[in-house]
Amino acid sequence: MATHASMQLERLQQGLAKAAPVSENGQEQQIEVAMDLRSLQKPLKEKYRNDPNASQITLRAKGGQTDVPVTCSVDIGRTIYHAEAHKGVGGAGAGACSGDLLLGALAACAQITCQMVAAAMGIPTERIEVTVEGELDLRGTLGISKDVPVGFESVHLHFDVAASKATPEQLRGLQEKTEQYCVVMQTLMRPPRLQTEWVRHN
Repeated sequence: MATHASMQLERLQQGLAKAAPVSENGQEQQIEVAMDLRSLQKPLKEKYRNDPNASQITLRAKGGQTDVPVTCSVDIGRTIYHAEAHKGVGGAGAGACSGDLLLGALAACAQITCQMVAAAMGIPTERIEVTVEGELDLRGTLGISKDVPVGFESVHLHFDVAASKATPEQLRGLQEKTEQYCVVMQTLMRPPRLQTEWVRHN
């Protein structure tokens, strides 16, 4: 049986789909979507204010071995992804590498955050598209040079926002709040403590 929250979310998604192309009544549709989003989040915010422990969640991803060393499965609980090494380090190049998944997570988080902020602020938009690019030198992960860092040296986010009816103040607010509340962006900008644990079986 669908919960009240899931029914609200379904209505919100339907509203976003309708509001995607801006028409004569596009602004009214965007306002309706903003109201739906607020009504969806209101009980959640009240719950977290009354019980801060309820806002604490743990997300988990689990890698799994495959028949060849350059591929693996990634189980996030709701779906399983196939990943492989980049072709620059010996992979086939047919699937997403871990760097792709990292940048994809950032793109998805930034995209959804920007859309939700725009809806909550009642900003009429014709298009929101986020592109993420990361620069890295494969000599680092291949151990060719100790002077080359392992991992991305720089990451660039490009926000393409078409909002002809938005004011400059609204657009500044959209940028500020999107960057402030994007979980993956903030995580990369302020890395959390990372702990490793190895379990060995004889």
